Amino acid sequence: MSEEIDVDAINPKTIAGSRKPSVTAIPGPAIFHLAIAMQNGVQKYGKYNWREKQIPACTYVDAAVRHLLAWADGEEFAADSGVHHLGHAMACCAILLDALEGNHLIDDRGHKGTTSEVLAVMETKLPRLMKRWQEAQAKNN
Repeated sequence: MSEEIDVDAINPKTIAGSRKPSVTAIPGPAIFHLAIAMQNGVQKYGKYNWREKQIPACTYVDAAVRHLLAWADGEEFAADSGVHHLGHAMACCAILLDALEGNHLIDDRGHKGTTSEVLAVMETKLPRLMKRWQEAQAKNN
């Protein structure tokens, strides 16, 4: 049984804050890695450089994917900066979102593709393929 809340007893800031996105679910280590990557970018390119001129989306998508691939391949830190690859990938995404919201993003992604649709089809096929592979592996053992 839930307790009734006396709305008149709630601090007005609490009510106002409840209408905004909460950031308390963002893990602290992620913020720290993002901050280090952003600081590295400040040293290389200047603070908020992407707000001074428009930026092409694909430049940052390419960089984010390169960092994710390097991390997925077992490398933790970028050789040139010493910053964690996942922090760099987060920084790329943060810059993309900031540029998008600030109307500084050049959307050079090309025409919309079929990635979501292909993924949906693959998700329906994968269980059958996994079953066939397991059966083949069992026969070979």
